[in-house]
Amino acid sequence: MSAKHPIIAITGSSGAGTTSVTRTFENIFRREQVSAAVIEGDAFHRYDRQAMKARLADAEASGNSHFSHFGHEANLFEELEALFRDYAEAGTGRSRKYLHDATEAAPFKQEPGTFTPWEALPASELLFYEGLHGGVTTDKVDIAHFPDLLIGVVPVINLEWIQKIHRDKSTRGYSTDAVTDVILRRMHDYVHYICPQFTRTHINFQRVPVVDTSDPFIARTIPTADESIVVIRFANPAGIDFPYLLTMLHDSWMSRANTLVVPGGKMELAMQLIFTPMILRLVERRRKLLAQ
Repeated sequence: MSAKHPIIAITGSSGAGTTSVTRTFENIFRREQVSAAVIEGDAFHRYDRQAMKARLADAEASGNSHFSHFGHEANLFEELEALFRDYAEAGTGRSRKYLHDATEAAPFKQEPGTFTPWEALPASELLFYEGLHGGVTTDKVDIAHFPDLLIGVVPVINLEWIQKIHRDKSTRGYSTDAVTDVILRRMHDYVHYICPQFTRTHINFQRVPVVDTSDPFIARTIPTADESIVVIRFANPAGIDFPYLLTMLHDSWMSRANTLVVPGGKMELAMQLIFTPMILRLVERRRKLLAQ
């Protein structure tokens, strides 16, 4: 954590909806004129697409059915921790981009599924990370130590799987069976690397459908925002103006002293109301310290 060089991290599993949350933060940064260095967690995978396929084949051949993008072996945890530490200390660090498709790869004249070269971060007022591992802690790294604001995005598991299945089928051309195999292979690392992060977050957003999602593997559609509620849990509710939020977020209610429940369609508004003052406090504190 750093007053002069704050870090915000969004963490969540594949299919959780962290990318949508990132768009909300980008809108806040633009509206409030905050300069942010944006980091995608995929940049810290260890292998590019072809190397990952080869490594998966090797793992399966050796009887390892748990090797996945969720675990330590397939990621550069030490490098991610170094980025967070360097930024917190001096506002510096290095990152790269993972080029998911031809559109992203074209400007770099590279193949999809490859990484761009490592580069120094541009000057910025804060670091914003979105990915799988913003709150990871192991016996070797403590990435969760560095974010000033750590946010978990974690739909209930069946909804998360529905979202992943539909995304991978529509945008990546996978079959339901192929996505199911990925989910099963990742389950060990999901339990040991993904889930524990949500006990370290400052705020969690959990979308809960109010329609039947009993069998996510046959669901024809993703439950809409209006077919969901969002459970927002604050690790430390001190200083949160719950009466104001309840007034501004129609049909919301408190389920516990640190938990706000809002209609699914109000999730983005809730984020705007909750995070805008938090971001401004981080930036204003930084600017005051630098002005001294």
